[in-house]
Amino acid sequence: MSAALMFQGTGSDVGKSVLVSGLARAYARRGLRVLPFKPQNMSNNAAVTADGGEIGRAQALQALACNVEPRIDMNPVLLKPQTDVGAQLILHGRAIGNASAMDYHALKPKLLQAVRDSFDRLSVEADLVLVEGAGSPAETNLRANDIANMGFATATGTPVILIGDIDRGGVIASLVGTHSVLSDADRAMIRGFLINKFRGDVRLFEEGLRDIERRTAWRGMGVMPWLPATSRLPAEDAVVLERRGEARHGAFRIAAPMLSRISNFDDFDPLRAMPDVEFTFVPPGKPMPRNTDLIILPGTKATVADMHFIRTQGWDIDIKAHWRQGGAVFGICGGYQMLGTRILDPHGIEGEDRSTEGLGLLDIETTLQPEKHLGLVTGTDESGAAFTGYEIHNGRSKGPDTSRPGFTLEGRPHGARSADGRVAGCYVHGLFDKAGFRQSFLRSMDLAVTGSTDHLATVNAALDEIAEAMERHLDLDTMLRIAQEAP
Repeated sequence: MSAALMFQGTGSDVGKSVLVSGLARAYARRGLRVLPFKPQNMSNNAAVTADGGEIGRAQALQALACNVEPRIDMNPVLLKPQTDVGAQLILHGRAIGNASAMDYHALKPKLLQAVRDSFDRLSVEADLVLVEGAGSPAETNLRANDIANMGFATATGTPVILIGDIDRGGVIASLVGTHSVLSDADRAMIRGFLINKFRGDVRLFEEGLRDIERRTAWRGMGVMPWLPATSRLPAEDAVVLERRGEARHGAFRIAAPMLSRISNFDDFDPLRAMPDVEFTFVPPGKPMPRNTDLIILPGTKATVADMHFIRTQGWDIDIKAHWRQGGAVFGICGGYQMLGTRILDPHGIEGEDRSTEGLGLLDIETTLQPEKHLGLVTGTDESGAAFTGYEIHNGRSKGPDTSRPGFTLEGRPHGARSADGRVAGCYVHGLFDKAGFRQSFLRSMDLAVTGSTDHLATVNAALDEIAEAMERHLDLDTMLRIAQEAP
């Protein structure tokens, strides 16, 4: 079995995913065979794997950092929220049903073995497995039957490094407080801590580090500064969209609504990075901005619910006004479905509404089906520009506008376009990653943009930059030794 080290946080959004990604790249650059693992994830941002399943996009990013292909064992349990109290449960890459929060808590003991099986399969192939926790071990109300944090660590004997986020304030209290609420057995699993997102002169925090060490007897593993490079990595949680509301000025303006169950919003990262493009995520309660050149409807985990959400926000009026004034509209996955005339749900997959009216900008009709379509795809647009991506959806869309597909996937037509050419959509996520296709697509929407790089190159460069910073600021040698010396 390989060495393993788990990273847990004092709370959510302390930077666990990015830190594991950066450490994966750093140890891989040292010549180690590194693999990522997250026992349980909760996110509507999913990636499709080559072995035919879906996992959290953070683990796909971590696989990229390790220079390996993502696979379902890297995230055996994935929860995709559909309501405030319920989620779709993905086990080993496949949807096995929906569960309320209470129901899922009762299921955890049965899931632990599946989690351990995946971890064991990865462990025999790697020199080092980097494990990411979920939420915080300080949530003592969730400790019974836990599989995401200390339940996993104690079951597998995996040592833990605890992460504190100094940017949100109270980092000493959060680390020391976590120490105080843990049981003796859980506390013993933590072998050290590190501070993340520090701004300013780290010398001002030296006494703080010593105070944490005195109060916890845990060893400090370093202080990571706030790194601008992290903004070039795909984000996992939609909460980051609230920080991306302010867009820079650009020659061409693109807007996307923040749907209530928005998914795979990293589709837009390549567009946001283009120097000629001003990209804006529009939050609830705000109108779609005027003088926008292109509105893109993103994917969603709950198409019917978000169709209603669009109407409650008045965005349906804004989108149609934009189209009547000559603007372009594009939809991806659930956004594509919402552009049609109707969304049919005969099996009640998303709830009681069996038929929901769409925006009516494309002459298509979508029927939601129980089986989910998953797959990695390659294709071209009408000009021959190539793209790669993935499909992950339940719906099937048909109608007259599919006779103008706009795209070809492995020799078959895909997508739909309106007769005037200003409204289009498809099911492919990751569509904009390649620079050549991105330029071709925007030209088809009458937006003449200048050159840019492939998004994968941008992400890899950011991972290298973060890894180099970790070599400077963190005690990677000690953390590796802790992993290798664990029983």
